[in-house]
Amino acid sequence: MAKKALITGITGQDGSYLAELLLDKGYEVYGMVRRTSTIYYERINHIQDDLHLIQGDLSDQTSLNTAIRDIQPDEVYNLAAQSFVPTSWNQPVFTGQATALGVTRLLDAVHAFKPDARFYQASSSEMFGKVREVPQKETTPFYPRSPYGVAKVYGHWITVNYRESYNLYACSGILFNHESPRRGMEFVTRKVSYTVAKIKLGLTNELRMGNLDAQRDWGFAGDYVEAMWLMLQQDEPDDYVVATGETHSVQRLLEVAFETVDLNWQDYVVQDPRFMRPAEVDLLVGDPSKAGAKLGWEPRVSFDQLIQMMVEADIERLKLEQS
Repeated sequence: MAKKALITGITGQDGSYLAELLLDKGYEVYGMVRRTSTIYYERINHIQDDLHLIQGDLSDQTSLNTAIRDIQPDEVYNLAAQSFVPTSWNQPVFTGQATALGVTRLLDAVHAFKPDARFYQASSSEMFGKVREVPQKETTPFYPRSPYGVAKVYGHWITVNYRESYNLYACSGILFNHESPRRGMEFVTRKVSYTVAKIKLGLTNELRMGNLDAQRDWGFAGDYVEAMWLMLQQDEPDDYVVATGETHSVQRLLEVAFETVDLNWQDYVVQDPRFMRPAEVDLLVGDPSKAGAKLGWEPRVSFDQLIQMMVEADIERLKLEQS
């Protein structure tokens, strides 16, 4: 019998890579999608015929109960969230509803209708925010600096509570920034790769940026979904930091992206105060040694390879649109 997995947020970057990975491993893959005015399937178009898509919403308990009861999944991956930090300042209550309470609703459905399912919660490095130590590991105290980070802390601790109170196999992966050609346009790496591609093709001549000194631990989303799967294959549930352990500045991101197309970033980048955050997080850099030791996981794609891959994919995408 093939294992069954349910992925919330399957139309997102991580959901699409995770779905590919699970299909390759012979899983029957179910994806939960919201009924919205525009359904955005671009990231899963190429595998859509192999998936079972069901409608549901993290803000609607009944839809979650029905999904868990009917599918009876062996593994549940909760990747759905309002996941963009700046938006969480404009929509703090909605962010709390989806990103915090949504986790509780899904855990409750699992507890009620499939208590032996294995549950993965997408936690985030944004929970560390104003960091208490560098690098950050599983035991580092949280100090979130945005409504998104606060909501993720709630989701993280409610997962721990359901694990310890109900003996559920529930894990949290504390993932640091992970990018890919499928990253949303609102994220800085994709904004850079897409605009650099446009500049290379003569479609624009400037890139407006915020803080160039901000540093992040950036990895490849395709590598990170493998860590999610590995967490649910262990004897005991636990929480893990998933990161590269290396940090790069936004300026370095610009240098690599422009070097990919043989241009000098300083000729095109304009700093714009509109893109500065109300509260910037400090040095986010993860210590993935526990994931390495216990899961045997390590990132394969380097930072430079990742940014080159993203710029090249955006050039190809833009050429297709123009042809």
